[in-house]
Amino acid sequence: MTTSTLMFDPFSDDFFNGPYATYARMRDESPVYYSPDYDFYALTRHADVAAAFKDHETFSSARGVDLSMVRAMIAAGENPSPQMIIYMDPPDHRQMRSLVNKVFTPRAIQSLTHMVTEQIELHLPEDTDHFDAVQDFSALFPVEVITRMMGVDVSQAQQVRHWIDRSLHRAPGQIDMDEDGIQAGIEIGMWCYDLVQQRRDSPKDDMISRLIAAEILGDDGLPRRLDDIEITGFAALLGGAGAETVTKLIGSAVVLFAKNPEQWQKLLDDRSKVPLAVEELLRYEAPAQYNVRCSTRDVTLHGVTIPAEKPVFLVGGSANRDPRAWTDPDRFDIDRDHTEAQNLGFGYGIHSCLGAALARMESAVALNRLLDIMPRYEIDWDHCRRVSMQNVAGWHNVPVRVLR
Repeated sequence: MTTSTLMFDPFSDDFFNGPYATYARMRDESPVYYSPDYDFYALTRHADVAAAFKDHETFSSARGVDLSMVRAMIAAGENPSPQMIIYMDPPDHRQMRSLVNKVFTPRAIQSLTHMVTEQIELHLPEDTDHFDAVQDFSALFPVEVITRMMGVDVSQAQQVRHWIDRSLHRAPGQIDMDEDGIQAGIEIGMWCYDLVQQRRDSPKDDMISRLIAAEILGDDGLPRRLDDIEITGFAALLGGAGAETVTKLIGSAVVLFAKNPEQWQKLLDDRSKVPLAVEELLRYEAPAQYNVRCSTRDVTLHGVTIPAEKPVFLVGGSANRDPRAWTDPDRFDIDRDHTEAQNLGFGYGIHSCLGAALARMESAVALNRLLDIMPRYEIDWDHCRRVSMQNVAGWHNVPVRVLR
């Protein structure tokens, strides 16, 4: 029997349509995978990915977090400018992260429950017999939630989502942003910068105003305020993450529960299991499949040496399906023991998702409402369509018919 050549191409239809069979081969045959086409390395086993997430001294974020940026910064011998929190290593990262942590405290997230529930109610599909679970529901409310936290005019929220979608889109074989994506990124940046200026002139009780008022220690050890570019970077990052993560998670939920109806029945029978379902969704098909780092030194794993100054993919989507960490990991089971291993669905270590608690809460509220309006449903599989986005797993269209 001839075995095909192992190839991991994160810009291919194979990746966009479901890379899990490829991940399994990588974990078994090449746990430190090298791509000669793109000149990157990839870690896929849970132990290796989790360790690399925590080892910022060896696997640095300072060159960027996607292949295009990391390659460009390596070639230029510099770091991205302006600096954003996701492009920072300690100690700079620690101060910036502490600011955002103040926004996403457990008490602060709990206080948002009413607003989140209200937005989900407002964006339930009008036709609850036939609707697209993504375009008519899960694509709409997350961006409304995050933009309200930022203090944005409600009329602008969906425009933010469209900009973000355009900036993340990648056609098969496309590594760098195309002109449309670049333009969308510019429009997001200009919009966020203008928002910062508005809040400097007229502060409100919102996230941007609190970031304007916040202080961190400067290089000289003295307190300083964030400048406009730093706050603009925060706003763009939080807007993007807030708009995309829950959208993809809920779209995948509708698909996965349709394929595993006994799991949906468990939720119908016992709503207290909804938070467990959210954790299993994050493990089984996380919206963010990988993060890219840059090696700072030669490092040898499993007999393979990753040279310094190379892009390294930390493939959390594979790590969360690693049988070395999880029992029967390719089985979707909301009752599984989630203490077996660290769920890497929201990353791990210092760069774990800023809004993870908010995303979990939004997802739980949304799943509860879907259980209410579609206790029995079927999917029009012929018209389901996945997204083609950088590092993202999810669905663009999931048409459903509710069974009465």
